[in-house]
Amino acid sequence: MEMAETEPQEENDDNMVNMVEDLKSNLEKLLEEMEKLTVQATWMVYDMVVIRTNPDLANSMRCLEDAFLSCKEEIEKKWQDVLVESKDEEQKKE
Repeated sequence: MEMAETEPQEENDDNMVNMVEDLKSNLEKLLEEMEKLTVQATWMVYDMVVIRTNPDLANSMRCLEDAFLSCKEEIEKKWQDVLVESKDEEQKKE
């Protein structure tokens, strides 16, 4: 009779050991993911600090933005010219 009583206790102990091992494994995986995310966040913050504190970079970005806006404006003008020309040609054909 004693043997029957000890077997369920041993099974419970085995289950607890397995559960603790699973929890430990899951915790290790989560910690690894947290480490990766922490490294990524650190690099992102570093990049932001470099961008914000480097005046040359900010000036370069402004120059690029100005050049982009000028190009965009020219393209829009050319596009309007093309539309006007195509309308004029259509009217001449009629």
